[in-house]
Amino acid sequence: MSDDTLINLFNLPREQFESLCAQIDGKPYRAHQMMKWAYHQRELDFGRMTNLSKTFRTWLNEHAEFKPPEVVQRLDSVDGTIKWLVRAAGENCVETVLIPERGRNTLCVSSQVGCMLDCAFCSTGKQGFNGNLSTAEIVGQVWLADQVLRERGESVTNVVLMGMGEPLLNFDAVMAATRLMLDDLAFGISKRRVTVSTAGVVPAIYEMAKLTDVSLAISLHAPTDELRNQLVPLNRKYPIADLLAACRHYVGGLGEKRTLTMEYTLLKGVNDQLEHARQLAKLLRDVRCKINLIPFNPFPAAGFERPDERSVRTFQSYLINAGYATMLRTTRGEDINAACGQLVGQVMDRTRRKERYLARVRAQEVA
Repeated sequence: MSDDTLINLFNLPREQFESLCAQIDGKPYRAHQMMKWAYHQRELDFGRMTNLSKTFRTWLNEHAEFKPPEVVQRLDSVDGTIKWLVRAAGENCVETVLIPERGRNTLCVSSQVGCMLDCAFCSTGKQGFNGNLSTAEIVGQVWLADQVLRERGESVTNVVLMGMGEPLLNFDAVMAATRLMLDDLAFGISKRRVTVSTAGVVPAIYEMAKLTDVSLAISLHAPTDELRNQLVPLNRKYPIADLLAACRHYVGGLGEKRTLTMEYTLLKGVNDQLEHARQLAKLLRDVRCKINLIPFNPFPAAGFERPDERSVRTFQSYLINAGYATMLRTTRGEDINAACGQLVGQVMDRTRRKERYLARVRAQEVA
């Protein structure tokens, strides 16, 4: 039984861990020993960390723990995708998705319980919002997936913070978590393979540039402010011109060979026309980026449809011919509602957004 007064050591990036050990034992290197036990050897029991002194282990048992999130449910897709429902604070749960591919295991990680934003095409936002995840709850998702993969001699190779929530509205916890993802004493994932996705929290992008050079993805979804205001309400606060200025600033610090990713969900009859592709190509002409096209993944009472394949390919072809590296994201895990935009978790909503959404679902079912 966990005690909420215990220090969850999964919350601590290396420098904070060293500081704690220096205060307790006068030996900062103890942090390195424990990180290797927890992250490399998967050992969370202090009693088995045999290179620690008995006195130090006694203190740890009384005051600290390595506590990964509890798995409430696991769902396996026919395409190999795995979705976990994991416990967060209170009665809340969030979802984590593992997407295995040849030579790669990509983990889609959540950063909030629900989402403070309400993007029109995303099911997560319809669940409302309860709070931010801690660093331990974010990092713990990676630890859990790694635990499963290690049984078959594999590990998490890529992390995308594209699950539930807006990562840059949980800035401190997310930045600490990414440091652990990169740290060789923890997960040791390449900075190119850790991606933070944002709907466009402009001030936080500038702050992020001061702290890290992990990959950045922008949930753009529209080539004009008029349309983006409807799809991504945050655009009313941080319009496209301001967002792209922040993007140019961030990518300028990554080196000439690296790019940003622009995420663009294609919605039938809304933003999928050839004219939208022309506008998008013009908009991004001075931003070093690649473009990921995501055919809309449906959810109840969404109000949108997925475009047909011909429309999607026409849109993609125009952007490729305009000189953009343009990938079409393959829909994965749709049979277990694990595809992009479908994550819901269990959110004890502090807003009335979930109540309004469920009323729309019920009305649609009656109709």
